[in-house]
Amino acid sequence: MIELLQSAGFSLRKWNSNSKELLSAVPEGLRDERSILELDSSTAAVKTLGLTWEPSTDCFRFSSPAWNEAAEITKRCVLSDASRLFDPLGLVGPVIIQAKIFLQDLWKHDCEWDEPLSSQLQEQWREYRRNLACLDGIAVPRWVGTSRSTETVELHGFCDASNKAYGACVYVRTVTADGNVSVHLLTSKSRVAPLENLKKNKKSLSTPRLELSSALLLANLYEKVAKNINVVTKCHFWTDSTIVVCWLSSSPARWKQFVANRVSEIQHITKGSVWQHVAGEDNPADIISRGMSPAQLQYESRWFHGPKWLMLDNQYWPTSAQIDEGSLDQAELEEKAVVAALPAVSPSEIFGLRSSLVDLVRLTVHIRRFKWNSSPANRSCRKVGCITSQEYDDAVKELVKLSQRECFPQEFADIARHGQLQDSSRISNLNPQLVEGVLCVGGRLKNAAVPDGRKHPCILDHRQPFKRIVVVYYHRKYFLAGQQQIVTAVRERFWPTSARNLARQVIHECVQCFRAKPKIQEQLMADLPPERVRPCFPFQKVGIDYCGPFHVVYPQRRVRSIKCFVAVYVCLVTKAVHLELAADLSTQAFLATLQRFTARRGKPSLIMCDNGTNFVGARRKLDELAQLFASQQFTNAVLRQTTEDRIEFRFIPARSPNFGGLWESAVKSFKTLFKRTIGARCLEYDRMQTVLAQTEAILNSRPLTPISNDPDDFEALTPGHFLIQRPLTAIPGPDLDGVPENRLSAWERMTEFTQRLWKKWSEQYLSNLHNRTKWTRQRDNIAVGTMVVLKEENLPPLTWQLARVTEVHPGSDGNIRVVTVRNKDGSYQRAISKICVLPIRDNFQSGEGEN
Repeated sequence: MIELLQSAGFSLRKWNSNSKELLSAVPEGLRDERSILELDSSTAAVKTLGLTWEPSTDCFRFSSPAWNEAAEITKRCVLSDASRLFDPLGLVGPVIIQAKIFLQDLWKHDCEWDEPLSSQLQEQWREYRRNLACLDGIAVPRWVGTSRSTETVELHGFCDASNKAYGACVYVRTVTADGNVSVHLLTSKSRVAPLENLKKNKKSLSTPRLELSSALLLANLYEKVAKNINVVTKCHFWTDSTIVVCWLSSSPARWKQFVANRVSEIQHITKGSVWQHVAGEDNPADIISRGMSPAQLQYESRWFHGPKWLMLDNQYWPTSAQIDEGSLDQAELEEKAVVAALPAVSPSEIFGLRSSLVDLVRLTVHIRRFKWNSSPANRSCRKVGCITSQEYDDAVKELVKLSQRECFPQEFADIARHGQLQDSSRISNLNPQLVEGVLCVGGRLKNAAVPDGRKHPCILDHRQPFKRIVVVYYHRKYFLAGQQQIVTAVRERFWPTSARNLARQVIHECVQCFRAKPKIQEQLMADLPPERVRPCFPFQKVGIDYCGPFHVVYPQRRVRSIKCFVAVYVCLVTKAVHLELAADLSTQAFLATLQRFTARRGKPSLIMCDNGTNFVGARRKLDELAQLFASQQFTNAVLRQTTEDRIEFRFIPARSPNFGGLWESAVKSFKTLFKRTIGARCLEYDRMQTVLAQTEAILNSRPLTPISNDPDDFEALTPGHFLIQRPLTAIPGPDLDGVPENRLSAWERMTEFTQRLWKKWSEQYLSNLHNRTKWTRQRDNIAVGTMVVLKEENLPPLTWQLARVTEVHPGSDGNIRVVTVRNKDGSYQRAISKICVLPIRDNFQSGEGEN
């Protein structure tokens, strides 16, 4: 070990041993010359009642500390003194338990931490300090008698309890080949008895329960010892309580909860060993449960070596005779009262067997038939064949009885005892009466010319499962009727409490009703993306949409109108608009408008658009061109630069115009201007181009922000300011050719003007984007596996297809606004504004949705 650690730079020193022969092999420079070694690691800082080891005698010894006798004694001082007692093995446990009991008494006297104790208590603690000096004469051998000549190693555990404390101790009994027997104390453990808790009405534990607690303490102590000693051949457990022996020799199920829990744990830990009874005067654990002064302990051989009969052969040990339970105090025995009852199915379980009223009633009829036919007295008149109307009515009545017995037990008791309900009953206003064992509404319709079922309907509790089955039955029977009609139909025979709320809940959770009037999903409006709120060149990031169709006439051809469309390009930052005329909706036509746009406005770095086929096809063609350019990128620098500056296409989810609100708004503004001026007239091609250019100028002259309150500022910020530094419809400024050159720096004036434009954009326009005009509430996110209905604009709701959410796409804020759904035709991406979540049980963690 020395050589191994020395190789890593660790030098082991201060070797010591009780064997001189072994110690002679260690170099003198590495030996520890001290005759007594402190085993408490804290002794360097605080002088404690430390456990020490004397190598010459191979014994554990104790050293008492020096106390400050002049200082006043408080509860804090007592706790500090008690914490300085270091006895990890419990070799002087009877002495330390006295300190624990004294500290517990201070809690009984309700002493404050820094309040001086009474003179009597102070003198009692000082006397305890003085008695600790007698511990200096106690020596406990470290060796417990095990050697190569040992044939048998036994563990003997003893436990005992008093009204102040309980404890346990373990002894090692060794027998050598020549018959020599030695018994040594190995370890002990103690606990103070719990106090009464008057605030929680808890009394102190009875003596048998304390004895059982000491047995559990012994079992836990044995478990720790057994893990570290692997030479034990047999274990014995001793207690002087006959009640504990009786408890441990029987099944835990016989006893009450407190006893059963502890007996079960003890039997599990000490499995295979027998608990035996020992007389109280021979039980060494009696010493630790009551405590003992150090002067008495150093002469108490029973504590250090166990009872004398342990030194003898086992035939002289106490024998445990069969305990007569009749002689024990039955109150202290705490045997659990046994109640025999036939197993019964609760009403809730019966109503959960079927979800349909008809099926539940038919099942009840068959159960009643089985009960009738099983009786030997009814063999000659068994019920078979189709269900009769009388059997059906009797089954319904039986189900109502089960429901009422579960929900209104107090009402049945009041009617049976007093003939009427108490005023505090929640159905007292119905004046209920018993009709053939069923609670029915008394009401005021006795003289009405209506059937008896309507005069006195059966009362049902809205919190009971049977009421929902009844309401669902009438809801479906009357072809998914509304709330008022359901309540009217149910009350022909039944009277559910809170009927309207119940009917509203059934309609809300009905899948067929939901599909007839589905509710679109919503989520909190998302934050604006970076491309909307970060300054950049106009038309560097654009959104595209088509509008139309419109009709134009070419002068060279016959007077026949041709359908065309308008491509609207919107700058995502400045809201500037660019209009291009497209011949049709083909990909080639869109690429042509894109080429004209880039020729006049420059190539954008990002294009956002709807998920239209022409836009998708355009992206594919541009990708093909980029791949072609990439294969020839080393031929010339122009193609290489074109490849590096390729345009990024980004599509919003299909059929989700709210994701492209900016260009949708531009399309609306264009249509408004165009229809108010041109209407349905058919223009020639060149006039159409002129109208588009003028409309574009007007759209780019719209104010982005309100007019400033500054008296010197007469203009509002418009998209035109970012294009030509003034509104496109404004009159050109004065000619500056006559201004001296030294008074004009065009570049500096242009730079300063551009900076003012972006500052106004940031201070006025950008701040107006804070508000969420709709979707202002946070909603629960949709989970994978949710069943939904796909909204179709051109189809009635009942024909919308069912689908299941297979994937969710959370935004940057964690909210889900786009999902992937799968139906019989495949998988698609849809915004949540185009789906409706079905109110079925699979979609909720709790609830009673209908499948």
